[in-house]
Amino acid sequence: MFADRAKIFIRAGKGGDGHVSFRRELYVPDGGPDGGDGGNGGNVIVVVDEGLNTLADFRHVRKYCAGDGEPGRKRKQHGANGADVTLKVPPGTVIKDFESGKVILDMSNKKEPVILLTGGHGGNGNQHYATSTMQAPKYAQPGEDAKELFVTLELKVIADVGLLGFPNVGKSTFLSSTTNARPKIANYHFTTLNPNLGVVDLGDGASFVIADIPGIIEGASEGVGLGHDFLRHIERTKVLIHVVDAASVEGRDPIVDIKTINNELKLYNEELASRPMVIAANKIDAMSDEDTETVISMLKDEFEPQGIEIFPISAVSGEGVKELLWHVYDMLKDAPDEVIEFVSEYTPDFKREILPFDVWYDDSEDVYVIEGPRIEKMLGYTNLESEKGFEFFQNFLKDNGILKRLEELGITDGDTVRMYGFDFDYYK
Repeated sequence: MFADRAKIFIRAGKGGDGHVSFRRELYVPDGGPDGGDGGNGGNVIVVVDEGLNTLADFRHVRKYCAGDGEPGRKRKQHGANGADVTLKVPPGTVIKDFESGKVILDMSNKKEPVILLTGGHGGNGNQHYATSTMQAPKYAQPGEDAKELFVTLELKVIADVGLLGFPNVGKSTFLSSTTNARPKIANYHFTTLNPNLGVVDLGDGASFVIADIPGIIEGASEGVGLGHDFLRHIERTKVLIHVVDAASVEGRDPIVDIKTINNELKLYNEELASRPMVIAANKIDAMSDEDTETVISMLKDEFEPQGIEIFPISAVSGEGVKELLWHVYDMLKDAPDEVIEFVSEYTPDFKREILPFDVWYDDSEDVYVIEGPRIEKMLGYTNLESEKGFEFFQNFLKDNGILKRLEELGITDGDTVRMYGFDFDYYK
């Protein structure tokens, strides 16, 4: 089964926690802190695999997690970094944030692996927090939390030319007669489900890739049927060939069909509707010369004033096909060379500063002690003499779990709390 869309869960590794330990060796009774740093978490990496052409693998495995960093150890030993996880995707894959639908990354022009989510940094061991006033820090920095995200993978076919048209107008026959593609051909009254790609070889090095986009029906821009799934494949094409049944074999009006599909393109994507287009008036082999002339004249009167040229063809006999293909080739020469790339609209941002702190009871002085760079930094910009400043200070203690830790240690009303020279009486 062709799979062009998948929702998956990705998670980068958590950073390992820094370690708290002190040097304890013979003849070194008061050794300093020697806690090692935690390892970095593994990254989530995306790489294009030219051998893939569907997202089918992501239908079976929907969760991709990198390894967590290991915690630091004593004697300043660094924890091991977590293992990366690599997602192999086919060319043309676009990665979007599932919640917002915004583009995170387009892998179309990416030749090298790209880091989609960065693993959390490992925390510093307590060796980093020794100062002249705090020579035996009992705290270390926790590792950064794991970054996780639900994303949508979308495969947007990379082709120079897209074939548009209602079901059963002869697109598959046209593709099979002009390229190396071999789509299933039958008198289906419903749409082909899978986009078929083929290479048109005109000789003398003149060639281009053409895609038979599954038949678009009215309401496709609103998601009717598989509308959105089909329309996304046209977004990368540079030129559109609109195939219509000029003979009205099934009683369809070719002018109405063209207007209907053009309207769906416009509703889905204004820029897409403005792409260079030609109309292939197919099945002239089923018409008399007089009828052909009448229909082609009507099509030209309607669409050539809009800059859209009309080519009468027969995908079965090949009549008029070469002229159409050479004209499309000339149109492509005027189109940009690079693959159309979707601009990133969303960057996952999980960064936050994590500074350590520690809370303990000092029974020698009968006080509860709170220490750490996080506390020291907070005191540096907080005016505890003002009512608002003290309220901010209390909220800080609550939001960071410090009050909860004091309660776990058994603090009661009237007990003393000490922070870098400040003593407070605790009242709940």
